[in-house]
Amino acid sequence: MIANQVKSGTRRVLNVFTLAMINVAIIMSLRGLPTMAEYGLSAVFYFVVAAAIFLIPTALVSAELATGWPKRGGIFVWVKEALGARWGFLAVWLQWFQNVIWYPTVLAFAAAMFAFVLSPSLAGNKVYGIAVILVVYWGATLANFLGMRVSGLISTLCVIGGTLLPGALIIIFGIVWIALGEPSQISFAASTLIPEFSKLGTIVLAASALLFFSGMEVSAAHAQEVKDPRKNFPKAIFLATVIVLVVFVLGTLSVATVVPREKISLVAGLMEAFTVFLDNYHMTWFLPVVALLLTFGVFGQICSWIAGPSKGILAVARNGYLPPFFQRVNRHGVQTNILLIQALVVTALSFVFLLMPTVSSSYWILTVLTAQLYLVMYILLFISAIRLRYSKPDVPRPYKVPGGKWGMWLVAGVATVVAVLAVALGYVPPSQLEIGSVVFYEAFLILGIILVCAIPLIIYQFRKPRWKQPTVGGGE
Repeated sequence: MIANQVKSGTRRVLNVFTLAMINVAIIMSLRGLPTMAEYGLSAVFYFVVAAAIFLIPTALVSAELATGWPKRGGIFVWVKEALGARWGFLAVWLQWFQNVIWYPTVLAFAAAMFAFVLSPSLAGNKVYGIAVILVVYWGATLANFLGMRVSGLISTLCVIGGTLLPGALIIIFGIVWIALGEPSQISFAASTLIPEFSKLGTIVLAASALLFFSGMEVSAAHAQEVKDPRKNFPKAIFLATVIVLVVFVLGTLSVATVVPREKISLVAGLMEAFTVFLDNYHMTWFLPVVALLLTFGVFGQICSWIAGPSKGILAVARNGYLPPFFQRVNRHGVQTNILLIQALVVTALSFVFLLMPTVSSSYWILTVLTAQLYLVMYILLFISAIRLRYSKPDVPRPYKVPGGKWGMWLVAGVATVVAVLAVALGYVPPSQLEIGSVVFYEAFLILGIILVCAIPLIIYQFRKPRWKQPTVGGGE
C-alpha cells in the first residue's frame, strides 16, 4: 500500500520554470520590504552583502548537494550522509519547525493585506489577524492534500500574480515617482549607502535580511518530482536568485521613498506604500485589487512551504526515527498526518499575537526565533557540504562549487561564520520596536531554541526498531 502510494507521488512533473517559481515563492515574500525600508538607501548595502555572503553560498551549496544526492529528503539526506542520522534528524526538524513558527508571521502579513479589502483599521486587530491566519493556513493545507502537481500549479500561479506582479508594480510606481520629481522620504546621496554601525540595537532588524534570503534548499525535497534534477536544479536555483535580488532591492527602495521611516509598519508597511502611490496617481480604486493579489501571493508561498519541509519529516519517519503515524500518506503520496499535526501547532502558535503589546512586536519575536532555528540548520548544512567533499569525494556531482576544496571552504566557511554571528545578534532587542519585557523577550528566544533542538534528539535516542518501514528504502 505505502509502496504504491510512494510510486504515485514521485512522477516527474516539475520543469525548470515551475521549480524556479517554487523557489521564488519559497524565498521571496514582499512582506520583507517594509522591514528593510527602515534603512533607506543603506538597505541596498544589506541586501547585496546578504546575497554575497549568504544567498549565493546557499544557492551554490544547495545546487551541489541536490545534484549529488537527488533523493527525497533534502537536508535530512545531506546532513545524514555527512554527520550521521542523529544530526540529519536535527537539521530537518529545525527546517520544519522553524517553518511552523514562521507561518503565523507571514500569514499576519496576509491578514494585513486583506484588511485593505475590508477595512484598513483591521490591520492592527489581533483577533482579526488570528482568524485570517487560521483560514488561509488550513486552506493551503487542504490544497496540498491534492498532491505536488496541484500545489506546484497553485504556487506558480500565485507567485506570478501575487508576488511578481505586485513587486513589479511597486517598483514601477517608485521609478515613476522619482522621475516626476515627487518628494522622497529618503536621501539617495552616495553617503547614505553605508549604514550607521555606531549602535548595535539599530542594526538588529537588518539581520533579518538573511532570513529573507533563506529557503533555497527547500526545493530539494521535490527532487523525485523534477525532470532531470541533476541538470535542472542549478538552472532553477540561479534563475530564482536573480529574480529575488532584483525585486527585493528595488521594491524596498520604492517603499522607503514614500513612507516616512517612523511610520513604517512591519506588517502593513507595503500596503501603506501602495496607498500613497495610488492616491497620488488617482488610482485608489485599485487598492483592494492589490491587496487581493498580495494575499494570493502569500497563499502560494504557504503552499510551497507546506509541501517542502514536511517531506523531509516524512523521509525521517520512514527511516525509522518517528512512529508509523507520521509515515502515512494519501493516494497522492502526500504526508497528510504530518500536515495535520503541523496545522495544529500553527494554530496554537498564532495565539502568541495575543501576548505581545503590538502586532509588530509579535511579528518580530516570532521572526527572530524562526531565523535563529533556521540559521542553526544552515550551520549544519554548510558543515556537511565541507565534510562531504572529504568523506564522499567520488559521488558524482554534475554541479560543484567552483575552486575545489578551497572553494568549498571559502563559500561554506564564510556562510557558517555569518550564520553564527546572526544568531548572536538576534538576542539584542531592536531599538525601533516596542518589545515589552526584555526578560520575556530573551527567555522566549533562549527557551524556544533549547526546547526545539532538544525534542528531535530525545526522540532519536528513544526510537523503536519497529518504527522503520521495511517496504520503503531508507534512501528515499
